Amino acid sequence: MFLNKLRPNQCGSGYSVIRPVIGARGWVFYPGSSMKGLFRRACTPQQSATYCGDLAKPGILRFQGGYPIDTSWTKGLVDIVHPQQGWQVEDQSKKSSAFAQISLYKPTLRFGISSDAKDVNWEEVWQIWERAIATGLGSRVCAGYGHVETSSQTAISQGLKVLYRTRLKGQGQAPKLLDGTGEFRPNLFRAGLRGHALRLFGGLTDATTATRLVETLFGGVSGHGIVGLVGMRFQESRLTLPLFQPGTAYEQIGYEVEGELSLLLARELKNPTHEDTLKRLLAQLMQFAMVLGGFGKSWRRADHRLFFEDYYDRTKPLIGCHWQWVGEMALGRDVQVRSPEKLGGFIDKVRQTAEEWMRLQGVVPNPALAADWREAWHPRSVQVWGRVANSVDESEAIRWFHGAYRETIRGVQREGSLYQSQSAAMTGKVGQIGRLWHRMYPQVKLVMTRKDPEGKPKPRITPQFLEWLTIFPDESRECEEFLEFLQGQPYGFRRFWGEE
Repeated sequence: MFLNKLRPNQCGSGYSVIRPVIGARGWVFYPGSSMKGLFRRACTPQQSATYCGDLAKPGILRFQGGYPIDTSWTKGLVDIVHPQQGWQVEDQSKKSSAFAQISLYKPTLRFGISSDAKDVNWEEVWQIWERAIATGLGSRVCAGYGHVETSSQTAISQGLKVLYRTRLKGQGQAPKLLDGTGEFRPNLFRAGLRGHALRLFGGLTDATTATRLVETLFGGVSGHGIVGLVGMRFQESRLTLPLFQPGTAYEQIGYEVEGELSLLLARELKNPTHEDTLKRLLAQLMQFAMVLGGFGKSWRRADHRLFFEDYYDRTKPLIGCHWQWVGEMALGRDVQVRSPEKLGGFIDKVRQTAEEWMRLQGVVPNPALAADWREAWHPRSVQVWGRVANSVDESEAIRWFHGAYRETIRGVQREGSLYQSQSAAMTGKVGQIGRLWHRMYPQVKLVMTRKDPEGKPKPRITPQFLEWLTIFPDESRECEEFLEFLQGQPYGFRRFWGEE
């Protein structure tokens, strides 16, 4: 069996580095006790008593643990954990930090189970074990670590209930490991969804309650730690890590990836009737993230390679990312915004589902108590402007980040600028999160086909894009002047959500 990433039970830390369990001769291993606990959770009560034992008598199985079969696990051991929730969503003064941990990257492990009993149903034992490991091995499985690839996809599907599944593809800047090599990290999806959940709940209740709601969904470190309801699995079908501007000062490793994203029920709901609302909430969170932004580094900007090719006439840094749905199912189901006029209703629907989930958790929504965060999603705190761009070459707003949006007219008006240093609070810079998101969202329409003129319309990607500007206004003169400029509906921009 092959594992995407596994961080086994920790044996402690030294010099702020989280370490796995170390066995004989310095080799890592997955302890038999952890193996037994995982196995027990996949058993029925009768199977658990027989195989694992109870207070009356021991079980008939012995769990020997799991070891790597070769030395490949020694490659790429150092992983980086870089939490940015507080810095990106809540308050600029909450700086982010990077932490090191030891993770096994795609090791092959051999597990041992033995018994002295003569009548063991080994076929059943291995079916239970397959079902058990489908839930993930080690810690941080909810973030995409420790998931298993086996020859039996049925076993994986039996491990955790799928709450939401879709296909998508994207490109952007790849994170770097300590040795300078690039890596695509699937947990960027979970980080993005967590951040947007925090923004949405933060616009509906106070900061403490919003944080607690997000930890219920995605886990957290409050108190003795909270195991979230939602796990994640991303199965890539295509991945490349091309170099951008190699040999220059701006050399950067990018990624181009396509695959299937699944959000899974990581633990049982206290009330099973809440599952439908949870499914709708997760689907809409994902759709919200795709409509207005992206995932990973520089997600607040559209990929300049696609929409502002002239920017790279000279050597300049890689900026932005681009994501889109893949396949007829995703294009038909997940595309909820097919025109600018649909955006407002979609955002309201997402907030209504968030409110419904809050009530199921015993929380009464109260937008009047909205969190005092920079990016709390409240109509008084955010505005979304949009238009239709006819092609990849017709993004207008992307140029405003690098040049004047309004030219100087002597004696009449001064230059309108977002890109000058004094307005960095709007566009952002290194060490400072800006107040603008820019997105080029591929427009998908439903059309009738010649082969089936009376049937159901089919989704089709058009050459057009829905160009969005999401703005979190402050009281600066630059922001006021820019919003005044947008009121004139330049290039067809109109406000589709948020108050003036």
